[in-house]
Amino acid sequence: ENTGNQSTETYFILFGLFQYGQMDAFLFVAIALLFSVALMGNIILILLIRLDTRLHTPMYSLLNQLSFIDMIYISTTVPKMTTNFLSNNKTITFLGCEIQTFMFLAIGGTEALLLGFTSYDRYVAICHPLHYPVLMSKKICWFMVTCTWLSSSINALVHTLYVFQLPFCRSWIINHFFCEIPSLLPLVCQDTSQYEYTVLLSGLIILLLPFMAILASYARVLTVVLQMSSGKGQTKAISTCSSHLIVASLFYMTTLYSYTRPHSLHSPEQDKAVAVFYSIITPLLKPFIYSLRNKEVIRAIRRMLEVCMFVQKI
Repeated sequence: ENTGNQSTETYFILFGLFQYGQMDAFLFVAIALLFSVALMGNIILILLIRLDTRLHTPMYSLLNQLSFIDMIYISTTVPKMTTNFLSNNKTITFLGCEIQTFMFLAIGGTEALLLGFTSYDRYVAICHPLHYPVLMSKKICWFMVTCTWLSSSINALVHTLYVFQLPFCRSWIINHFFCEIPSLLPLVCQDTSQYEYTVLLSGLIILLLPFMAILASYARVLTVVLQMSSGKGQTKAISTCSSHLIVASLFYMTTLYSYTRPHSLHSPEQDKAVAVFYSIITPLLKPFIYSLRNKEVIRAIRRMLEVCMFVQKI
């Protein structure tokens, strides 16, 4: 176990997902496969939304952003994690750890806020369809996206700069597979209980508020949908909203579990298992849940396949 301060030590050691080396080969293959599928799924969804003019609506603009965010989100942790599996060198530089922490917080926060706006989009479309072009214009949609990126990046920057100026002296071994604040705080040799309140506050604002907004807007949507006379309309609305709700619940529940508890209650093994859900599983599932539960996206895929087959025949 190394001791010292930032001036003498310029790297951390990432412990990884498991303590023992025998799982490394299997894990490398499994995670590399999940990473590839997640990237491909999100790339295909982005291309579909870009190429199909019928999907040029605010809802799909937000989905396009979410897919782009997921690609960066999973790329922040998995490539480093997989190279660590392949090599005996489990280190990450101090600056690398700082960048990874910032990126993960900024992207995760943007995703959390944007999922909230996606539910607002569905609420307006179903509960106030006549006002939809005004309440969800292209300008408002881009304003939402800009606000989420900006506010989340500022929040991430403040937390990252604060944590990385703290004295790390208990150990330089991070019992995790990537750098994030809950896994770094146990290495700090001063009392961080006051700072943990600011992490809790940030978590409640960036994670809990949008989640509560999603639950409230979908409760309202459900009451409107159940009053619809059209069974087809009911099915479509419930299908779209339930797919958003599945994704949102998985993402918010796991991130809230990690970011709103004091580090005295954290168990490294539990943290790593939960982190796999919000850093790998949700970016993997999202494009499939959004596309397979969405008839418009399925129709767009069919149109794209027809075009490809037609081009091949030529």
